[in-house]
Amino acid sequence: MAHVDDASGVAPPAGLTCPHRPPCPGCPRFGEPGIAPGARASLDRVANAHGLPAVEVISGSMVAFRHRSRMAIRGRVGSPKLGLFELGSHRVVHIPGCRVHHPLINRVAGVVRRALVDARVTSYSDKAHLGLARHLQVVVERRTQTAQVVIVANSPAPDALAGCFELIRERLGPELHSLWFNANSDRTNTILGSEFHLWCGKSSVSERFGGPAIHYPPGAFGQNNLEIADRIIGHVRSQIPPGARVAEFYAGVGAIGLSVLDRVREIRLNELSPQSLHGLGLGIAELGPIDRARISVVPGGAGRAGSAAVGVDVIIADPPRKGLDSGLIEHLVDQPPERFIYVSCSLASFIGDVARLCGRGTLRLTGLAAFNLMPFTEHVETVACFERP
Repeated sequence: MAHVDDASGVAPPAGLTCPHRPPCPGCPRFGEPGIAPGARASLDRVANAHGLPAVEVISGSMVAFRHRSRMAIRGRVGSPKLGLFELGSHRVVHIPGCRVHHPLINRVAGVVRRALVDARVTSYSDKAHLGLARHLQVVVERRTQTAQVVIVANSPAPDALAGCFELIRERLGPELHSLWFNANSDRTNTILGSEFHLWCGKSSVSERFGGPAIHYPPGAFGQNNLEIADRIIGHVRSQIPPGARVAEFYAGVGAIGLSVLDRVREIRLNELSPQSLHGLGLGIAELGPIDRARISVVPGGAGRAGSAAVGVDVIIADPPRKGLDSGLIEHLVDQPPERFIYVSCSLASFIGDVARLCGRGTLRLTGLAAFNLMPFTEHVETVACFERP
């Protein structure tokens, strides 16, 4: 059950401990309540500067909340490590008992590690650019409590992992949603390559946020804390007047846009990523003809897709950490909609964008809420509402 932080924050469960700290860097504020004090202070400054009341912070579960995780695979044949890199290094901290992972993620990681050992699969070496298994991605589907599993390998094809894949499929059994091979043979810190091969199972994880099914192919972005994602989408929904014409930029697979479809007259969805566009297409294809007719998809970068915002009542944007594209900011300032709803995952870029959006006086900040999407980190997710004066 999610709730609102008070001034002291929400207390974590009594006696909460982590067997992997230090050196695991995944939860730098482990055991601390609420959001980081620095983030709270920054939110208060923004609110005060724009004449808004104290910002409420929505929090939820602090353990087992992650339904999505990526782990590096390193180590020797027969003793691989699956986990996160120590700060400033490529040394992996093995995290078999992560407290913030959904329990199924920890079980999958254990099965994958045992399969790597039994199949004698080599682990990747960053320095030598040798070894096969590079990363593991696990996504838990809430409805079925099954796991979408992706093995990222330093190989163009899955043949060398065939034995390992069969062990994973056999040992996970009904808990396996799907098993994927991802090719990444580049000497890079980028985790996923562009090529995915489905070994077995379904083509996408399906979730619902108060509306139709939202589909996540393995390469599409998705939130890891689905309890709080539900609350964020519900908050955005409450800011949209019934019957509004809406444009959403950085729409991803449609988690927000498709989930508010029953509230709008028309919605235009802009997205750049091919994997997210694929997931968005899967979700739209399942809708009835009347609903499909109210949706238009505008592929490409948000900064060059300003035409999608012409004539709409409400614009929504949920950009990556770098914040809003300059072209989109210019459009919002020059042709402000009645309402602009900004979902931000970076407080620093959000603060800079607020100054640019409000600098000419064509938009004003009228509402600000915050969500503790990643407990025990410095991160805070914000949802801001801007309106024409």
